[in-house]
Amino acid sequence: MAMANRLSAAVEKLKSNGVRMTPQRHAVLEFLMNSKDHPTADDIYKALENRFPNMSVATVYNNLRLFKEAGLVRELTYGDASSRFDGNTAPHYHVICQKCGRIEDVYRPLLRDIDDEVAKHTGYSVDHHRLEFYGLCPSCRTLN
Repeated sequence: MAMANRLSAAVEKLKSNGVRMTPQRHAVLEFLMNSKDHPTADDIYKALENRFPNMSVATVYNNLRLFKEAGLVRELTYGDASSRFDGNTAPHYHVICQKCGRIEDVYRPLLRDIDDEVAKHTGYSVDHHRLEFYGLCPSCRTLN
C-alpha cells in the first residue's frame, strides 16, 4: 500500500476510535509512515522539534504508545538500547548492522509453518514470531 494511502487509513482508524488528530500527532504518524529507518522516539522528536517547538519527548512517547495500541506501528526492542519503531505493520523481517545499528526491512517469503511447528513441540499457543538477521551493512563493510 502506498505511503499516502497507509497514512490516510491510519488517520481514519484513529478518528473512528475517537482519537483527536492534532497537528503534532499527525506529524509523528506521518514521519513514522514515511520512515524506512526504524527511528527511536528521540529520532522522531529531533526531526520534528523545529516544526513544533512546544512539543516534548513525552508527547512523542505518548503518541507512539497510542499508535502501538491501535496496531499502527510495531515497537522493536533490542535489550538495553532504545526501542525502535516501525510504521510498516505488514509481516516482514529485519536485517540489522552490528556496527552502526542500521535496520532494514527484508521482504522474503515468511516462515508461516514455524509458528505451528513450535506450538506443537512446546505446547505454547504461538501467535507470531520475530526473525532478525545480523551482519554488516554495505557502508560498514567498505570501512573494514
